[in-house]
Amino acid sequence: MKPSIIKGHSPEKLFYFFEEITKIPRGSGNEEAIAKWIENFALERGLFCIRDKVNNVFVRAGATKDYENEPAVLLQGHTDMVCEKNSDVDFDFTRDAINIYVDDKGFLRAKGTTLGADNGVAVAMMLALLDGECAEHPEIECLFTVEEETGLDGAKAFDYSAVKARRMINLDSEDDREVVVGCAGGNFHKVTLPMSLCDFCGTAVKISLGGLMGGHSGANINSGRANANKLLGRALLQIGDACRFSLVSIEGGSKDNAIPREASATVSVSDIEKFGEIFDKISAEIKNELSGEDGGFFMKWEKINSAEKMADAESTRRIIAFISSVQNGVLAMSTNIDGLVEFSRNLGIISTEGDKVCFIFSARSAIDSQLDFAASEIEALAKIFGGSAEQMGRYPGWEFAKISPLREKYLDVFRKMNGSKPLVNVIHAGLECGIIRSHIPDMDIISIGPGMRDIHSPDEALDLASFEKTWKIVCELLRK
Repeated sequence: MKPSIIKGHSPEKLFYFFEEITKIPRGSGNEEAIAKWIENFALERGLFCIRDKVNNVFVRAGATKDYENEPAVLLQGHTDMVCEKNSDVDFDFTRDAINIYVDDKGFLRAKGTTLGADNGVAVAMMLALLDGECAEHPEIECLFTVEEETGLDGAKAFDYSAVKARRMINLDSEDDREVVVGCAGGNFHKVTLPMSLCDFCGTAVKISLGGLMGGHSGANINSGRANANKLLGRALLQIGDACRFSLVSIEGGSKDNAIPREASATVSVSDIEKFGEIFDKISAEIKNELSGEDGGFFMKWEKINSAEKMADAESTRRIIAFISSVQNGVLAMSTNIDGLVEFSRNLGIISTEGDKVCFIFSARSAIDSQLDFAASEIEALAKIFGGSAEQMGRYPGWEFAKISPLREKYLDVFRKMNGSKPLVNVIHAGLECGIIRSHIPDMDIISIGPGMRDIHSPDEALDLASFEKTWKIVCELLRK
């Protein structure tokens, strides 16, 4: 049971299980295979197991000797992963195993795709616990949820009546130096703008924009990283000021909760020489403004075969103006916690569907009134620009608890094992903790996890030493 890629870390079962789940396709909405795998794992070991109709899996393991009278502990994480890849990588997330490797700094990475450490680390830790790798613990309950990355739908759908525990360790954080004790809620909107089409004329040109860092639309929203969809909208707006063109199609991003790294548009140009001149000028200006993290930025154009139809001038102006007008990124900082983003929006996806252009937005805030405003603003803008908006989902935030015995116990264990205290943090990213607490109001919750970088992007990396360290802390916390 030794891992074939990850060597030199213990316990071996922890890293073995992580490698095993990288072989199972588990994008959001495609979790049936991993759910069956976990269910079979539990049944082979004679453990109590429930797999519900949406493929959430709940497993319970009894207490070890001398812990029979201790209250149960719930551990929780999600089985799905964000499926992002570089455009030049041939990879099918519904079929292929993640191609993992360890770099020279001790980080586990994937070749050209997301790694799935978010939240594969939780799955691996819970499997190792259920397999008896932690010698002393009370009764353990493990909840493996689905579709966290696309709206926390698994946590919303689960029947919590089977849960005994009133202490919960969520394993979906990305920094071993902190313990998370609160998070933002969020909502999702789809805006649809119609296009009036006419016969194609002019020269067909494809504009491609990419090389951006991207990242998590909550954790990285204040990192200064550019949004490819917004940059493309800006470029088209400025090009249109100097050179007439018509929009044929526009595409960008693939996940509402990831800052888009790439975007493209096909346009009809009337004066190709003038277009080329203004394009080069705007591309250079944008590149000069970007942060070092977006140093790989490029914007290029090429002639392509003509299309049959294109948007008329009014539709082209309206769509580009909408992209340029809508607020994106950090909308407000917290007035109570220094450095905490309180309110944000991410334009995650743009797609052309026949005679319509569709936009997917995600907004985040721990304050319900701000989410209400985010919804009203998007709906109003959609109407102004001749389209419609629909809310696709909403999830609650997780409010900081003034009294938390579990948090205090964790702080004590961490200090004794590391000689220092972790940062107690409230984050702008969304976690399932708020949903779970809404069903079990007296649940005492913390969220922890090993060090990771650039989640939700092909640069995602897992610090293997940190993963081992987090495992040891969890075992000690359960022992205490």
